[in-house]
Amino acid sequence: MIELVTTDGVFALDGGEWEVTNNVWLVGDEREVLVVDAAHDAGRITEAIAGRHVRAIALTHGHNDHINAAGALQDIVDAPILLHPADHMLWAAVYADLEPDRDLAEGDRLRAGGVELGVLHTPGHSPGCCCLLAPGAAADGGDVLFSGDTLFCGGPGATGRSYSDFPTIIESIRARLLTLPPETLVHTGHGDSTTIGAEAPQLEEWVRRGH
Repeated sequence: MIELVTTDGVFALDGGEWEVTNNVWLVGDEREVLVVDAAHDAGRITEAIAGRHVRAIALTHGHNDHINAAGALQDIVDAPILLHPADHMLWAAVYADLEPDRDLAEGDRLRAGGVELGVLHTPGHSPGCCCLLAPGAAADGGDVLFSGDTLFCGGPGATGRSYSDFPTIIESIRARLLTLPPETLVHTGHGDSTTIGAEAPQLEEWVRRGH
């Protein structure tokens, strides 16, 4: 079971602020879930959890718009917060007195409600960006990738700001994501979902475009 919760707020970095709508994904069953990203509104996320046990709050990366409800959500649901250690400097910009409970690392396996998610380290948008791959979790039995801000419908995540790098995100997408089956469903951190097969033919155009 995969459920989408959308929340609205502000992404802030390098002195700029942008209004954004974030995708928060709940993965599991009627008894327990894993939360993928905790954006803006802990109350709205809690309503969607609807009393189920939360196995973990897994953060795809450390930008404020993906983590700024994590502390409040943890207070409500008493679940561990997971983040790749390479993004701890981004976390610290939001939370001065709270640390993530565990590190996300390449090859980790997370589980909730019979769904297993494998962690793929995909740096570029930020050093600690991770995607979560859930084999067989789609309604049709196909694989599902939770891509955070690494891959969107129509292109890679933004680079050009602090801690981001365009060649790195392109290599992450090329080597780690576009090697997945083309029918893999991609649930993104913002905007519409897509598939690996829909995005793969555009790779060289992204490289030519350079952003």
